[in-house]
Amino acid sequence: MSDQLERLAEVLEARKTADPDSSYVARLYSKGLDAILKKIGEEATETVMAAKDGDNSKIVYETADLWFHTLVLLAHQGLKPQDVLNELDRRFGLSGLEEKAQRDK
Repeated sequence: MSDQLERLAEVLEARKTADPDSSYVARLYSKGLDAILKKIGEEATETVMAAKDGDNSKIVYETADLWFHTLVLLAHQGLKPQDVLNELDRRFGLSGLEEKAQRDK
């Protein structure tokens, strides 16, 4: 896992016990899963809009927001970025069609 992901995961984990008035992430955790999911939906939409606009700097900016909020979701659910990286590694070398066929069984 990249150092950035590891450091961010540690911060997000620490924010679980922080005062909601002291941190954006702590406040988001305190609002619960639905608020986190809503934020991911907003960020996904903004990423799509940036891509449609064709502005690479906006695409990077909005993708960073989307990834960040997805990492908040993982931490909220007791998961780590490494869990996702392990799944991607498992899929490496499989064609998309093979991977989808395995899921459909």
